[in-house]
Amino acid sequence: MTIGFIGLGRMGLNMVERLLARGHAIAAYARSEDSRRPARDKGARTVEALGQLVDTLNTPRVVWVMVPAGEATEQNVRELAGRLSPGDIVVDGGNSNYQDSLRRGKMLAEKGIEFLDCGTSGGIWGLQNGYCLMIGGSSSAFQKVEPIFAALAPAQGYALVGPSGAGHFVKMIHNGIEYGMLQAYAEGFEILAARAEYHLDLVKIAGLWNQGSVVRSWLLELAQTAFAKDPRLEKIKGYIADSGEGRWTVAEAVAQNVPAPVLTLALLERLRSRQEDSFAAKMIAALRDEFGGHGVKKS
Repeated sequence: MTIGFIGLGRMGLNMVERLLARGHAIAAYARSEDSRRPARDKGARTVEALGQLVDTLNTPRVVWVMVPAGEATEQNVRELAGRLSPGDIVVDGGNSNYQDSLRRGKMLAEKGIEFLDCGTSGGIWGLQNGYCLMIGGSSSAFQKVEPIFAALAPAQGYALVGPSGAGHFVKMIHNGIEYGMLQAYAEGFEILAARAEYHLDLVKIAGLWNQGSVVRSWLLELAQTAFAKDPRLEKIKGYIADSGEGRWTVAEAVAQNVPAPVLTLALLERLRSRQEDSFAAKMIAALRDEFGGHGVKKS
């Protein structure tokens, strides 16, 4: 199957390589030659403009968009809407907000263009292990693109989870859960590390817990790898970024009146990690000193 691919960053390039290795033909576009060259070296045909990409593909076309959520995705989808033909299919494999996907699906449907929102999980390991794909859209469009999904995913690693918007909605909740899992592991290992007199080997413990324990997971395997590189994580700054899905998950929980304290606190911990010196912490220290004479540490 031939597919157009927009976006050749770390995820996009790995997906292109996995598709090529499984016999699919790729016409790829990225804005910079530095991004296009590696894809060309792996066997993809590259173009210098989105219009060229569309003209290169035979109808019905399938174009996969793999660029950052937000304005970059919006621009590419809008340009595709003006260039594609009825019966063509656009797949958004990025981390778009599901409400944006609903809007884009309706906009494309007015032109007779199908839209699949595809939540993609697997990170940099997807090339080797395959990607978990959560897909929203029509069953007819899904079936047409299914050979691509099957090539990208491990066995049973892709599914049509619902209508337009459902794919990115499921991926949003997936990432919200991820926030909570990461926070739980982080807090547990911090308590272990704090018991200095035991000289606990965190690499050994992470590996041990992955042997039959109820908390075993791929994340714990990655923790073992991280501790092997840096046993007390002394080379890493404790600054945690977020790409939006955790915020959207918490907002959805509020909108649906669903209590989600763990996911909410995990998100807030990420925000706290970005404060070099918290004003709120200073205020609490000052108040404790004022009412109880507990003293403060001077900066």
